[in-house]
Amino acid sequence: MYNAPNSFNNQAKMSWFALKRFFNQKTVLSNLIFINVTVFLIINVVGLMLFLFNLDQSFIAERGVTRLTYWLSLPADLKMLITKPWTLITYMFVQEGLLHLLFNILVLYIGGQIFTNYLSQKMLLSTYFLGGISGAFLYILAFNLFPVFSTSLANAIAFGSSASVLAIFIASAARAPQLPMQVFFFGQVPLKYIAIVIIALDVLNIRNGNAGGHIAHLGGALYGFLFIQQLKKGKNTGRSFENIPMKQFFNRILSWFKKPKHAFKNVYSKPRATSDEDFLRKKAEEQAEIDLILEKIKKSGYSSLSSQEKTRLFDASKK
Repeated sequence: MYNAPNSFNNQAKMSWFALKRFFNQKTVLSNLIFINVTVFLIINVVGLMLFLFNLDQSFIAERGVTRLTYWLSLPADLKMLITKPWTLITYMFVQEGLLHLLFNILVLYIGGQIFTNYLSQKMLLSTYFLGGISGAFLYILAFNLFPVFSTSLANAIAFGSSASVLAIFIASAARAPQLPMQVFFFGQVPLKYIAIVIIALDVLNIRNGNAGGHIAHLGGALYGFLFIQQLKKGKNTGRSFENIPMKQFFNRILSWFKKPKHAFKNVYSKPRATSDEDFLRKKAEEQAEIDLILEKIKKSGYSSLSSQEKTRLFDASKK
């Protein structure tokens, strides 16, 4: 009996349910992927409309990108950057090409899953943004420092989430260097060697086009590596990022993708009036409860959790 179509349909349904469950969890990782995809769709829909009404042709010919992409992209020229300061953040969510988007999402998903197995959701968020900002700084520094870029400085722009994504991936490799990864034709390869190859390719390809992109990648990768090295010493370089006013801005972005019933949850909290011993005991009890839930997931899967356990795990992920 020929059952290939049914098998394919079953796999497609399972993949769809897995994808739906992933985004319904409303984690930092799923929200980052969702925002990247949403920005990609907006840019391309707006670009299509401008194309149909013949409003973007001369701009594309001169700049090489659509008008909206240009205004969201990071300029290398400091004079231009002063007029577009928001691009230090927006550039790390901009992808015009589908392959560019798919590759970055794939690496972000793999690296993000590994990252959150060892570290927190908050650290994932701070690494994404600070890795992107580090990539931006190295890109701007290189284009204003090295003479080879002087002729292209005025029109040079950078966009893409690659620097942020590599910060997460390299941080994961630095945290779990011996973690085996399945690679086509090579079998299982320690994660650290995959990271080394990625960095080497960026270094070697700086002369072969898209120099700004490769340099930004290296800036993000450098942050990811240094973040883990400092974390091993008990220092969280992303902690100060969580205390700046922009934190509220990022939380507001993420809140757009959360269910309304959680919108005002834990906004206000009463000051702690208990002793240090009571506080530490309470924290230990909470951690023990989370450990039991994680052990249950490991044995029986996420679907085996009760609604109360899922809510408890979700609340803990936000702390």
